[in-house]
Amino acid sequence: MGRKIVIIATLLGALGIVFGAFGAHGLKKIVSENSVATFEVGVRYQMYHVFFLLFIGVTNLFSNKVKKHLLILVLIGLTFFSGSIYLLTFNELPNFNVSFLGPVTPIGGIVLISAWIYGAISIIRSGKTANL
Repeated sequence: MGRKIVIIATLLGALGIVFGAFGAHGLKKIVSENSVATFEVGVRYQMYHVFFLLFIGVTNLFSNKVKKHLLILVLIGLTFFSGSIYLLTFNELPNFNVSFLGPVTPIGGIVLISAWIYGAISIIRSGKTANL
């Protein structure tokens, strides 16, 4: 399970770099500075969670079952949080109305927060210590 999580994390990291470059260069030509800043929030949180997934993948603090649950929570949270932000960035363009996604963003944030809390609780309950 750890290997799979690390692979997913590295792919999400590469995608985050692509999105970050697009936001820094291409996006500024088609949307407002405010929208670019919002897009960058999505990229930033995606990258934060890449590091979280890398940690999950390489640590011995979680069972494979917990690792799987954490992966699912992070993927759902990122899809809802960062994914909705990415799409909402283009909401100001003509014929691209996705304002209905606005409420999805905080749901994604709550799912991401729950992943971190679930991870902490799992470590506390297991009583394990990291072997670094």
